[in-house]
Order: sequence, then C-alpha cells, then structure tokens
Amino acid sequence: MVREVTDERDALLAFLAEQRAAVRRAAHGLTDVQAAATPSASDLSVGALVKHLVLVEDTWMRLLRGEVHELLDEPTFGMEPGDTLDGLLADYDAAARRTEETVSGLSDLGRPVDITAMSPLLPAGTSRSARWVLFHLVEETARHAGHADVIRESLDGSSALDLVSATGAPLMPEYPELTVDSVRSGTVDRSRGE
Repeated sequence: MVREVTDERDALLAFLAEQRAAVRRAAHGLTDVQAAATPSASDLSVGALVKHLVLVEDTWMRLLRGEVHELLDEPTFGMEPGDTLDGLLADYDAAARRTEETVSGLSDLGRPVDITAMSPLLPAGTSRSARWVLFHLVEETARHAGHADVIRESLDGSSALDLVSATGAPLMPEYPELTVDSVRSGTVDRSRGE
C-alpha cells in the first residue's frame, strides 16, 4: 500500500515508487536466465520489462526537461547478451533517482509539454501537462508491473503476495511490523484502534 502523501507531487512520486517496487518484487530472487525467460506466448520477460521501464522513465523525464525534440524510435523489449538482472535493477534505481530530481525541479505540474516526439501517431504540436506525463508514467509502470507478476508466476509459481512476503516488505509503510507473514500468523494486532 502506498504511504501517506503530503501533496500532489508527493503523491505522484509515491504511487510511481510503489509500482516500481512491484516490478522489483517480481524480479526478486531470479537468476539472469530466469529474468530473460519468456514463459508465455509473448516475447516479454521480467528482465526485458525492467530494461524497457528504464528507457521509458528516462525518456519521459528527458521530455519534461526539454531534451527530446525528434520522433523517438519505438522502444523494444528484450535483454541483450551481457545484460544482467542486477545491472538492469541498478539502472532502474538510477532512473528513479533522476525522476525524483526532475519532478522535484518542476515549478508547475500544469505547464504544457509537447509530447509529439513520443509517437508517430500524434499530430505535431500535441501537448499535455507535466502532471499528465507523470500520471501516464504511473499507468505504464503499473501495467508492466502486472505483466511482470504474471511472468514471474509462470516461471516458478510465486504470486505477488508471495513475493511481498519473501522480500519482507511491509503492507503499510507506517506499520513496518505489518507484513504478510505477521498477518498470516496472527502475531500482529490488526485493529489499530489505539
């Protein structure tokens, strides 16, 4: 569950961070071979999704900073020889830090951003607000987190809840003792009526 938030900007970053955490949990404990595996009819793998999300997040942030002006190539999915899951996750952490810096530096979430470079289907001059860009990034990351969950469960049967338990992630950041295991075992008072 997403932590308590203080304002709109904080909420956007917190919800994005929670979706990134879901992607990271889907990758938890996988070998490089498992991370590259495509156990379904699609060409998606957990590692390829992480790599794609690094590219997507960095590209949208470059757009917000005014560094993208030409139509971009369509992003691809796939791990290349030499890619490792640890390396891709480190890249994802670095992308997250760059996003935090970029979003923290935005003076106005309502300012228009030309998004024409993001798709050949968009008419020239198509714009959305910086706020829209961040909501879109949360949506895209959440969609791919769901893909990663399904792929992971296809690999070894680990569900998203199993992975929350395996990583020891709290169910609510405000209550670090409230984990899947503590709730399942009944060792935590869930009433919170104090």
